[in-house]
Amino acid sequence: VVWSAKLPNIPVYNNTEMVGRYYEEFKINKKTGESNLTQIYLQEAFDFILEQHASQQPFFLYWAPDATHAPVYASKSFLGQSQRGRYGDAVMELDDSIGRILSLLRSLHIENDTFVFFTSDNGAAVMSGPNESGSNGPFLCGKETTFEGGMREPAIVWWPGHIKEGSVSYELASVMDLYPTSLALAGISPPDDRTLDGLDLTPVLLKPSHTLQIRPIFFYRGNELMAVRLGQYKAHYWTWSNSWEEFKGINFCPGQEVPGVTTHNQTEHTMQPLIFHLGRDPGEKFPLSVLSNEYQDALGRISSVVEQHQKSLVPAAPQLNMCDLAVMNWAPEGCEKLGKCLKAPKSEPWKCDWPH
Repeated sequence: VVWSAKLPNIPVYNNTEMVGRYYEEFKINKKTGESNLTQIYLQEAFDFILEQHASQQPFFLYWAPDATHAPVYASKSFLGQSQRGRYGDAVMELDDSIGRILSLLRSLHIENDTFVFFTSDNGAAVMSGPNESGSNGPFLCGKETTFEGGMREPAIVWWPGHIKEGSVSYELASVMDLYPTSLALAGISPPDDRTLDGLDLTPVLLKPSHTLQIRPIFFYRGNELMAVRLGQYKAHYWTWSNSWEEFKGINFCPGQEVPGVTTHNQTEHTMQPLIFHLGRDPGEKFPLSVLSNEYQDALGRISSVVEQHQKSLVPAAPQLNMCDLAVMNWAPEGCEKLGKCLKAPKSEPWKCDWPH
């Protein structure tokens, strides 16, 4: 096999063993958007759950289909079925698949013993073109930015017999909370040799009327603190929505230009951050006037939180500071069986450039 591009094609793994590559063993028709990948992932989830249940073993399933990530795809029975184009078709298949997983849990009579948490790792990409862009509703921009459209995701929790159906909580949470929450559900104490950034969400999940402490959420890009959320207020210390130089004209906020807020260059506001009240202005369109008492009060509380946060940071060795094309997925474990091993280039590491 000769790979003529600069980078190896994307491999697909079963546990640690490569079972093929995108577009090759796992077909994706870029023109039509047809692919059976979600159905393959779904069958793998079924097989795993059934195997664990048959052996009466507890299980943890992290099911992360990527059909709504460019290249967006859906299987033949879902293509053209939504009113939202190819992206909507992919979401429809995702919704159907999750429903089928929940139905399997019910049929095995283990739904009351299975905690299901649904969320995303970031907001939808909005710069991928008409067939492959999602929507973040009223929120500003999308993936790749620290505006609400890039960082705010829905979260749905399902645990029959424990969590009341249809209940809603407006508490602010983070994906980092899943670790301490999972430990609490399993009755395991968190390790005491490290600081955890997440909180245990079980009090809120089991009793929606419960409120968490007002906790800050810090939005980073690389090692630069871009923004801070505290209660309903969000302060931007840096803004950046697109970069004509870095991303060659890609705009992560198409059609959503807000003067002084969505900036083509990485713009510093550390001396006078932009502050929004997300309850009144979830779209981050109208920064508070720096002359207002509300701005000064919010800035004082947020500045105190940021100062404490920065004092508590423990320096660590960067894990992504060196780049090397030779360590990419040229010849993953299992490639020999498939005859798919690619020759890696000579190792020539360089210091990565990660502009914030």
